[in-house]
Amino acid sequence: GFVPPRDGSTTRMTPARRFLDRSRTHLTDEYLPKIRRCLEGLSENETWYAPNKVSNSIGNLMLHLEGNLRQWILHGVAGTPDVRDREWEFRQYKTATKVELLARLEVVLKEVDAVLAGLTEDELLASRCIQGADVSVLDAVYHAVEHFSMHTGQIITLTKLISNRDLKFYRFEFDVAYRNW
Repeated sequence: GFVPPRDGSTTRMTPARRFLDRSRTHLTDEYLPKIRRCLEGLSENETWYAPNKVSNSIGNLMLHLEGNLRQWILHGVAGTPDVRDREWEFRQYKTATKVELLARLEVVLKEVDAVLAGLTEDELLASRCIQGADVSVLDAVYHAVEHFSMHTGQIITLTKLISNRDLKFYRFEFDVAYRNW
């Protein structure tokens, strides 16, 4: 069926445009608000809490998401210089407030959204070298969205473990939503 594009037009989307539009929606309209909701109820210390030595804090995950988007989309797809220091993302501890972390992520997502909005169908099939591997632009976008989703889930899980609260992402009650199953 017809799903209207983000810009509100009524023109049918090509599969390529639908993929890009849906990728943009996932990143900016679905995942980012969930991260924002998680941070609302956490203290600065909780934002940087890691449950053990092999786990990451929410702060580290946010720096990691920023770095990944910069490398895969801004550098890999759009051609900006590769400034990523992946090890730095995980070595940080209380180097930024949760407001600063969120602002950094919002800035990179705005840049990524502009790149994705400007891609053409032909560009999705173009080859790029990212992290030493030849990948298509479509694969790079898919990787970035999937990676962002996975770490958003980790941020949600950490938030629930730390705060012991329902994040209320959805407006319906469990029994109403699943009563017909």
